[in-house]
Amino acid sequence: MPVGFQVKIRTREVPQDLVKRFKAIPVANVSDSMARMSAGGHRLRPMHAGGLMAGPAFTVKTRPGDNLMLHKAIDMAAAGDVIVVDGGGDLTNALMGELMLMHAAKRGIGGFVLDAAVRDLNYIQSSPMPVYAAGVTHRGPYKDGPGEINVPIAINGMVVMPGDLMLGDDDGTLCVPFGVVEEVYAAAKAKNDAEVAQVAAIEAGTSDRGWVDVALQEKGCSLDG
Repeated sequence: MPVGFQVKIRTREVPQDLVKRFKAIPVANVSDSMARMSAGGHRLRPMHAGGLMAGPAFTVKTRPGDNLMLHKAIDMAAAGDVIVVDGGGDLTNALMGELMLMHAAKRGIGGFVLDAAVRDLNYIQSSPMPVYAAGVTHRGPYKDGPGEINVPIAINGMVVMPGDLMLGDDDGTLCVPFGVVEEVYAAAKAKNDAEVAQVAAIEAGTSDRGWVDVALQEKGCSLDG
């Protein structure tokens, strides 16, 4: 087997009941519950018409500018899977456009996260299929390989393993590792519940802002006002 040219079968994935529960929590609250330490980088922006993304990660590592393995991933991935592509952050050639997105939609794919460029932006922006990408270019891809499917990948320091939970909303995308998904959900739900209560207090005019002066005083700040 050539080094860097392999297709593997995913052996685990986050349970669908957890996937559904995470959809009720903003990505920012999940991120805060992971110590604000994990992110795919500011370049990964939502390109689609809007809407939430949540599903098991189906990972792809490809040579920059080449989408052969991405085509194979679309044919292999199960309905609801989020295809996550480490394309090296290269924006020279688009890895996906309208035709591939249409095929993926027919197969029920749950979304895409590409550390790479896309094209046919007008179509993507009108589509409900979640697509997060690093840029846009009209230049098309090559289809030669090499590449790998269902292997560990990393996007700007965010490690993604096959079967991890991939989330996305208008703020961006985030990976929740398989082994801590229950723990992160419990913390994120508690934070979200607290924010709901805080919103109610703000609307009622009863929000307590005393913590601001307490924090300043603890840091030795002089308060004249």
